[in-house]
Amino acid sequence: MRVPLSWLREYVDLPAGETGRDVAERLVRAGLEVETVEQIGADFKGPLVVGEVLSIEELSGFKKPIRHCFVNVGDANGTGDPQEIVCGATNFAVGDKVVVVLPGAVLPGPFPIAARKTYGHTSAGMICSARELGMGDDHNGIIVLPPEYEPGTDAIELLQLVDEVLDIAVTPDRGYCLSMRGVAREAAAAYGLPLADPALLDVPPANSFGYLVKVNDQTGCDRFVARTVVGVDPNAKSPIWLQRRLQKSGIRPISLTVDITNYVMLEVGQPLHAYDKQRVDGPITVRRAAQGETLTTLDGVERKLSAEDLLICDNSGPIGLAGVMGGASTEILDPAAGPGTTEVIIEAAHFDAVAIARSAKRHKLPSEASKRFERGVDPEATRAAAQRAVDLLVLIAGGTAEAGVTDIAAPHPVRTITIAADLPDRVAGTGYGRETVTRRLQEIGCSVSGADILEVTPPTWRPDLTDPYDLAEEVIRLEGYDNVPARMPNVPPGKGLTEAQRVHRRIGVALAAAGYVEVNNYPFLGEPAFEALGLEADDRRRRTVKLVNPLNDEEPALRTTLLPGLLGALRRNVGRGNTDLAVFETGTVFLPKDELSVAPRPAVDHRPSDEELAALDAALPDQPRRIAVALAGERLPSGWWGKGSQASWADAVEAARTVARAAGVELTVRQGQLAPWHPGRCAELLVAGTDRVVGHAGELHPRVVKALGLPARTAAMEIDVDLLTADGAERVNGPAVSGFPVATQDVALIVDTAVPAAEVEAALRAGAGELLEAIRLFDVFTGEQVGEGRKSLAYALRFRAVDRTLTADEATAAREAAVAEAVARTGAVLRGA
Repeated sequence: MRVPLSWLREYVDLPAGETGRDVAERLVRAGLEVETVEQIGADFKGPLVVGEVLSIEELSGFKKPIRHCFVNVGDANGTGDPQEIVCGATNFAVGDKVVVVLPGAVLPGPFPIAARKTYGHTSAGMICSARELGMGDDHNGIIVLPPEYEPGTDAIELLQLVDEVLDIAVTPDRGYCLSMRGVAREAAAAYGLPLADPALLDVPPANSFGYLVKVNDQTGCDRFVARTVVGVDPNAKSPIWLQRRLQKSGIRPISLTVDITNYVMLEVGQPLHAYDKQRVDGPITVRRAAQGETLTTLDGVERKLSAEDLLICDNSGPIGLAGVMGGASTEILDPAAGPGTTEVIIEAAHFDAVAIARSAKRHKLPSEASKRFERGVDPEATRAAAQRAVDLLVLIAGGTAEAGVTDIAAPHPVRTITIAADLPDRVAGTGYGRETVTRRLQEIGCSVSGADILEVTPPTWRPDLTDPYDLAEEVIRLEGYDNVPARMPNVPPGKGLTEAQRVHRRIGVALAAAGYVEVNNYPFLGEPAFEALGLEADDRRRRTVKLVNPLNDEEPALRTTLLPGLLGALRRNVGRGNTDLAVFETGTVFLPKDELSVAPRPAVDHRPSDEELAALDAALPDQPRRIAVALAGERLPSGWWGKGSQASWADAVEAARTVARAAGVELTVRQGQLAPWHPGRCAELLVAGTDRVVGHAGELHPRVVKALGLPARTAAMEIDVDLLTADGAERVNGPAVSGFPVATQDVALIVDTAVPAAEVEAALRAGAGELLEAIRLFDVFTGEQVGEGRKSLAYALRFRAVDRTLTADEATAAREAAVAEAVARTGAVLRGA
């Protein structure tokens, strides 16, 4: 909403020295969003005056029309002599009043004006067009003024060329501010000044001889006012002040009748529509469209109507799309194309916001009218708006208002809100007092009664005020959000992070300490993501939850795995030159249940019951929390110290162990096979001592790497944190620290290739007993020396006692016991035996 400051002052007597920025600051403090304050004509410098064309000489021999003119500018040039001006426009004649800028002036640009020789004559000034004065984009001809202005009159003031315009971004709940009336009310409250309400007009009551109107759908149209003006001069032009206010507000002047309807809409906030009475066939009817009906709107487009569209009709059929745009069949005629319109019907109606919003969206036809109806229009402003339009038509166009007044109104229940007088105090944590609360509510138009408990009736132009907290917010914003004291909230004892939250934080810290960088991705994906990962058609991860209104039509589903987003982030970073990467993401995935159910819609006036909450939960998809990592390039960097090491499947497995350690859980790793991992380099992750698979890690399949444009040998891991910690939190005991030396024994065992290293390690741990402090696999060897289908696993065993120094015999005995257990469990053979 563009608000000229000069127009705003007509309704609020602002202090004389207040600038647009001062007013904007007050309005921002009151909760409005003022985006800019435009300084119109700030770089203007006169003299800019009214001139009368005395003579015109048409110059020939040039590629375009050139006219040598003498113009009477009164005493503005200091001599009173006619001003000699060369002009290329042809839309004026001798005797016309025009706008003349004299030498020494500066036009917007800046564009200084000086006398100069051109086309064989001296041009001491310029006859101006609208664009040259910053009044619009019209450059087809110069401005021709009404004949009543005297030569030499200051045109800067006449054309209101210097002003300030506030551009306000009006939120959907503040639709009343899409009018000068609404913004003026906010300014009056912000300054503590009275408001001259433009809607307070004397309006004659409805009578039986107004234009006949039938409202067949009172849900869609609960108020319809019609007034008629006859004897309108079709050649009457909009006065300069009316045109300039429209231009500053961002609306192009069209014709007097249309300009008046636009002006009243900006002034009062009530959209109007004008019909040529002689082109309306019979009574006006408001109804829903019949399937298959069509309407040609004012923009010349024939539109196929829906049964939900609300229409304005006459005996011939639809003549307007209610609240959106009128029809071409009854538009006000341009006198340049015919006899013009002399009898006008003014429509001021109140339409259902939802119906208008849907029609405007369905037909892709947003308009100034629909924008206001969508946000809520004051139903009580219809009579005043129609009266204002009638008064202007009578005043400017010489028309006569017919005595008939049509006013059809559906009954409106009075909305009353009960609010404790101290509720704003409790919400803001400060003391306003009952008098302040009452005064502020009255300033926004509420009727207030009561003492400790207030009975408040919101004004008809504020449909957004529905409960006590809405009223509390109004008091707080008008008193100033900057005056609300800053106090730390009282934290009740015993609250804090849940155990699950603690686990998630520990995991994030552990991965960050291991060199991983956290990323966050959108939780949406599409079928191409599954194709790139090489998932089979029956893979459960392809079964997704689809969004009804997705942000991107190519990604309409919620993710069932973190890998597509994570690998996409990896690819983008590699494309930007970051070749050595280790990233991780933690978040929920969305898994649809086997049995789908429809979520109920509980009422909003009370807390849902336990049964309703349970039904809502049952309709939601499962949302387990997962964590995933992806690695590419060098895990340890190369440098002067030597060659680094490439990220591999082993790093992905170690990332899973890091996650498990942070969660206080031990993992068992065994060979697995699952897309998108390489079938020979995929590890299946299980909680130790159980058969519960919690995730997978390893190197991605080469086809997946190629499809996603990733570096070769890219590795990844994904683990379900909820499954990992499903057994609950366990007390974590710190390791015992011994001051006695360690005894290290190495052992190499030959086993079948199919025997997992984890199984051999578990056997060694079981056999070594309490003295075993740590075990590490440091070499895997295959070759002729160990035989076909066999492999050699070399382990380093660290033994230590907490109360003594171990002897060599004790360490050797523990090693032999470990080997014996491994032989018994896995069929291992001690290498070199």
